[in-house]
Amino acid sequence: MKIPPNSECPCGSLKKYKKCCKVFHDGSNAKTAEELMRSRFTAYILNDANYIIKTTHSDNQDYTLNIDSWKKDIINFSDYTDFIKLEIYESIEDKKESFVKFRATLQQDNLDASFTENSRFLKVNNKWFYVDGTFTE
Repeated sequence: MKIPPNSECPCGSLKKYKKCCKVFHDGSNAKTAEELMRSRFTAYILNDANYIIKTTHSDNQDYTLNIDSWKKDIINFSDYTDFIKLEIYESIEDKKESFVKFRATLQQDNLDASFTENSRFLKVNNKWFYVDGTFTE
């Protein structure tokens, strides 16, 4: 899937894609954990497994050096999931560790696969990485 640069970014920021997540997908570092969270949601819509992998911390349970297998898993998940909406409930930003509580509205095979998560991010060498999350509700 492609997102037209002038269309509204699917991350829910109300900005145009070209001024929002596309900047990060093109190589700029997210300044906050929330920006990284939003850009990862949009990367799943785009089926951009490379972006998901490069923004995942090595302490994440899915992290593996078997990149080909990991890419296949991400692409398979993205192919069979409709990413409908992202809602950010809370963002607690700190210098090295931040948390973003969000709700992702998803569907798989026309069934609700939505979830709410409190995600943890770590900053390493001035770059944010997704580490893990706990489901809430």
